[in-house]
Amino acid sequence: MANAPKACAGKPGGADRVAVRRRILIVDDHAIVREGLIQRINREEDLVVCAEAGDAQEGLAAVERHDPDLVVVDISLPGRGGLELIKDIVATHPKIPVLGLSMHDEVVFGERVLRAGGRGYVSKSEDASTMLVAIRRVLDGGIYLSEKVSSLMLGSLSGAGKGESSSPVDRLTDREIEVFSLIGRALGTTEIARSLNMSVKTVEAHRANIKSKLGLRTGPELVRRAVLWAETAR
Repeated sequence: MANAPKACAGKPGGADRVAVRRRILIVDDHAIVREGLIQRINREEDLVVCAEAGDAQEGLAAVERHDPDLVVVDISLPGRGGLELIKDIVATHPKIPVLGLSMHDEVVFGERVLRAGGRGYVSKSEDASTMLVAIRRVLDGGIYLSEKVSSLMLGSLSGAGKGESSSPVDRLTDREIEVFSLIGRALGTTEIARSLNMSVKTVEAHRANIKSKLGLRTGPELVRRAVLWAETAR
């Protein structure tokens, strides 16, 4: 069942009347992406961006401060990643739905977002109209996934597509993907440990597991693969 929308002022600079517009929080570390989403969403009569944030810590604080109707989260956030932020929001504010957003392969992240408690996933390669459709569907209590991801998930449940994946990265756990993403951002083991609040030994174990799952033999091969993968999210 969808949450009742909260009342907020009309469009910035508009009339003094109070309109019922669903309030959206945008969490993305790229300012230009946030600005584009804000401008597009604020043109809608029934939607408005109430706040923005550039990382997970700011995002969680903004949820507390602004009590949005929906949060749009970039999966590839620096430090504590988007999947972990989704889990935090769901745990602390279970009535606020979350929509995942990323440039990475939707097959890799679509199901992960749902497992984390999110209500949908949109690729940044989609046009603005798709984002608006996804936002409204989730606000109305539904789930949004592309037809491709929905078909793959149904196939997996039925046993028909078992084992199929468009990317070897799909073999990684959520935590391993966080470590892999930070390797791709040129962070060293100690920096990753500090960023994710884990021990250096644990990070080294994740690195070893990632190399094994991706069929990589050396550290430099891992770094090259991670950098190439991270570039797809820019």
